[in-house]
Amino acid sequence: MKTNAPYQLRSNELYLVDGENNKPYILKIKDMPEEEKPREKLLKYGPGAVSLQELVAIVLGTGTVKEDVLEMSGRVIKEYGERSLSSHINPKAMAKDLNIPLVKAVVISACAELGRRFFQKNTMGPAVIRTPKDVYQYVQDMRNLPKEHLRGIYLNTHHRVIHDEVISIGTVNSNIIHPREVFKPAVEYGAAAVILVHNHPSGSIKPSQADIDVTRQLIEAGKLIGINLVDHVIITDGGYASIKVDYN
Repeated sequence: MKTNAPYQLRSNELYLVDGENNKPYILKIKDMPEEEKPREKLLKYGPGAVSLQELVAIVLGTGTVKEDVLEMSGRVIKEYGERSLSSHINPKAMAKDLNIPLVKAVVISACAELGRRFFQKNTMGPAVIRTPKDVYQYVQDMRNLPKEHLRGIYLNTHHRVIHDEVISIGTVNSNIIHPREVFKPAVEYGAAAVILVHNHPSGSIKPSQADIDVTRQLIEAGKLIGINLVDHVIITDGGYASIKVDYN
């Protein structure tokens, strides 16, 4: 096993019981005391006292007829994950994946981009990824996602992350994962290499035959355009496995 060889180049929603229908009732902003509502809470105690769900609710502003803004923000975070949410740049795909209005997805994407730009200007430098273990540590937010996410991490020649984004949500399959979606960001950001990573909600780190087939196809596609697929890593809450190193 050469898994660690360097690369070469739970719900927090609150429920009340509806006495008439005996069904769970999701706590809405209108049910909260005035001082506990997200905006008022931020004004009184500062942004550090506001949860991530409440911050997203403030950004979204309002919910929909079917879904309160707190419920929507909690679902968005739960289904996408914190880092995946902040790295997603396609509002149309986000709106479709999460079944939220396009205007809400646009606002989230804009806020995420602002955060990225401020962060890049105020840090010592981007992350460096050299091993599957580095990948596992970098994508900690994906370990407990309820759905399978395929994410691309794009590196320069010094193994530094210059971009990462969610490529798809759902089972990894060669029929729906096209090389174009994987390598287009690499071209746009001038990446020298790509690392794919996806989570297995089942907890198993053993790749499916589809995982292996997709990896092999993308390795060959990368060779044609001169961009190296460095690895494809499966992660769970309990561990990780390198498809390229351990199964090819």
